[in-house]
Amino acid sequence: MPDLDSVARTAMFRFDAPPPLALYIHFPWCTRKCPYCDFNSHPAPGDVPETGYVDALLNDLEHELPAVWGRSVHTIFMGGGTPSLFAPESIDRLLSGIRARLPLCPDPEITLEANPGSVERERFRGYREAGVSRLSIGIQSLNDRHLDALGRIHDADQAVRSAHAARAAGFENFNLDLMFGLPCQNLEQAVGDLEAAMLLEPAHISWYQLTLEPNTLFHTRPPALPDDDEKWAMQRLGHSLLAQHGYTQYEISAFAQPGRTCSHNVNYWRFGDYIGIGAGAHGKITDAGQGTIRRIWKRRHPKDYLASAGTRNCIDGQRELNEAEAVFEFALNRLRLKQHFTLSEFELATGLHRDWIVPLIHRASVDGLLTIEGEAVHHTSRGWQFLNDLLERFLPEDAENARIRLD
Repeated sequence: MPDLDSVARTAMFRFDAPPPLALYIHFPWCTRKCPYCDFNSHPAPGDVPETGYVDALLNDLEHELPAVWGRSVHTIFMGGGTPSLFAPESIDRLLSGIRARLPLCPDPEITLEANPGSVERERFRGYREAGVSRLSIGIQSLNDRHLDALGRIHDADQAVRSAHAARAAGFENFNLDLMFGLPCQNLEQAVGDLEAAMLLEPAHISWYQLTLEPNTLFHTRPPALPDDDEKWAMQRLGHSLLAQHGYTQYEISAFAQPGRTCSHNVNYWRFGDYIGIGAGAHGKITDAGQGTIRRIWKRRHPKDYLASAGTRNCIDGQRELNEAEAVFEFALNRLRLKQHFTLSEFELATGLHRDWIVPLIHRASVDGLLTIEGEAVHHTSRGWQFLNDLLERFLPEDAENARIRLD
């Protein structure tokens, strides 16, 4: 097997055109760090440096522009951390600065993440007037005892009021983030959370299981969680209830009413491109002319980022993908979506010939995890249920070995 570092230096992808382009903006501050959170977030100082951070974001974007000249941005996602700590005036200045520097597609999806403990109705109206078209509200639970166990700064009543405030401010398209498998949670409570969330009539629900991630307080001091059988029962019953209420599962933990899928996240899962600006933000950029796919990430700590944004020192790391890595990353993302993919889609997204992935698909089909019918590649029910086992079939060393056997 060839050395993967050598492959990375000589990799050549052939694109007729680069994939769709999105923009991700990271806000690194929260009022308080939650014990389960492994995102790049930091307790907010007394006064969040809004003006300086917006300046840094625009300088960061300026530095990224040469890599994406002539391309339009389809979606913008402001995540964190807690972007709703920033005033509507700051978000307006940021979005105006982006429009002055980058062409946006008509009527782009622009999402802002918000937490109930840091919002109010007038603030939501201000975000809407600034151009935000979609909110993602992190309620996590509608049970005060579980919210306290999760270290959230809001209570259930505030969570409900935030959903009502979103609709009153003109946001018909908003998401609610909700978790199950919480400390000391039982099946009835998990289902009750979900039913209460659906009564708020969000267009989209992200419903996912709490996991104990490394480098979190919960990982160091694990709370008492439901056992695997109870979590499986929560998941099965929850999926059934979501379907009954008109929410279609289109990704592992994403459920949407018709026409309300999150276009920004779908671009990730389809192996699209995205600029990443902000402390710790990651990006993926395809250079169709040079035949390269590059990943880049920024300095993580807010102080380091603020001091270096717009310069080369802001870049914490970058690398070019080789062919085997691109195969794995395509599968890792694309197989999260329930919808089948085609071999032509693989070729357009990765710039690789289908021979790179077909042997791996056939191996997964022998194991009952995928089926292939002409151009179309589908999960089996077993493949969807045991997705991690399926993804292991596409690890870079396996993709490289499969290609060598073909050659």
